[in-house]
Amino acid sequence: MKKRVLIITYYWPPAGGPGVQRWLKFVKYLPEFGIEPVVYIPENAHYPIIDNDLEKEIGKDVEIIRYPIKEPYKMASLFSKKSTKDISSGIIPVQKKQKLTEKALLWIRGNFFIPDARIGWVNPSVSFLEDYLKKHPVDSIITTGPPHSVHLIGLKLKKMFSINWLADFRDPWTTIGYHKELKLTDKAAQKHKELEKKVLNTADHIIVTSPTTKREFEQITKQPVSVITNGYDIERIQKQPLDKEFTIAHIGSLLSNRNPRVLWKALAELIKEEKGFKDHFRLKLIGKISEEILSVLKEFHLEAYVHNMGYLSHTDALIQQRTSQVLLLLEIDSEDTVGIIPGKLFEYMAAERPILSIGPEGADFSEIIRKTNTGVFHTYEDKEAIKQTLIHYYHQYLDQNLKIYGMGLQYYSRRKLTEKLAALLMAQ
Repeated sequence: MKKRVLIITYYWPPAGGPGVQRWLKFVKYLPEFGIEPVVYIPENAHYPIIDNDLEKEIGKDVEIIRYPIKEPYKMASLFSKKSTKDISSGIIPVQKKQKLTEKALLWIRGNFFIPDARIGWVNPSVSFLEDYLKKHPVDSIITTGPPHSVHLIGLKLKKMFSINWLADFRDPWTTIGYHKELKLTDKAAQKHKELEKKVLNTADHIIVTSPTTKREFEQITKQPVSVITNGYDIERIQKQPLDKEFTIAHIGSLLSNRNPRVLWKALAELIKEEKGFKDHFRLKLIGKISEEILSVLKEFHLEAYVHNMGYLSHTDALIQQRTSQVLLLLEIDSEDTVGIIPGKLFEYMAAERPILSIGPEGADFSEIIRKTNTGVFHTYEDKEAIKQTLIHYYHQYLDQNLKIYGMGLQYYSRRKLTEKLAALLMAQ
């Protein structure tokens, strides 16, 4: 007999971006392992990124229940539509370049909406789901954040029904990089920590996406914590020829603080120093790009080499991954981001193109790249090493021999990861 599991998530198609794909894929494969998923989502969410292609991946037999949400970002957009959209999608301007409107929005967001702007969905959802669960019982509840207010729904339902509850953290809570940008008062910061501790100590099982986050949470709770990373799916995409140019592609949002001047400087120097490089090099940017990134690219005189393609559907982004010569993976240079493993990493690995990654010392994703032999990792202090990697890749490109030979990729397939999740659910 199948187990029924209620999955509570804010992000769901037509939302785009990496946040939606984790549970979209779990829901896709859970029935193969004796789990019947029921998905609870907001009826009229204000998603900053839309990707209608992802709706095709929702199984026809999946039960989806909805309840309306009142989005404060809609009201905030009356004051500044662009700033509101950027902030809601995670693009926060560096502090010294923030406009007064942006500072005000961040302060309000951080101190009036705790833990986040979707807090108003919690109580109505609890009332709705209380009635639903009385009529349609389930064996377990899963909440996934961010937004971490979703975990508060699980917290309240746990107290009502004493039901098995798994809290999934796609990103950390109080240690995530942008948390410091929210201009929190001491009282607000303490409230975040209290809520985080309450969730971590009430949920029956915690799921995280990186070993660093697991270690952080184990300092707060005695409840079991399991690592289930993001992954890649088997995509049936017609084989495409590689770009003729020496393309270096970044797929996904480029936030203001995810700005590797060391790389831009290395590329600027290679354009001057390496014979033929300027004739072949192109930088493809696919996704939402902050104005600070574009400004710094201009500062290094790289704008002529940039192809800013904007946001593409997931399918088109996958095609770009497979046709680019080199894939660029960037993470903010901070101790707070050591445990962040960008979801795009796993699709990059499946694309079978070499990965040039730059991040903080000790980044969890550096070990995955090393073990799978899918690319090279550098820190923000390694300009000369970055240049040597680029030269090596460029010469391989000239010889038409730029390729990688990945190992152990099967452990990061969505089906394999879902099997791990299903084992947790069956054990409860």
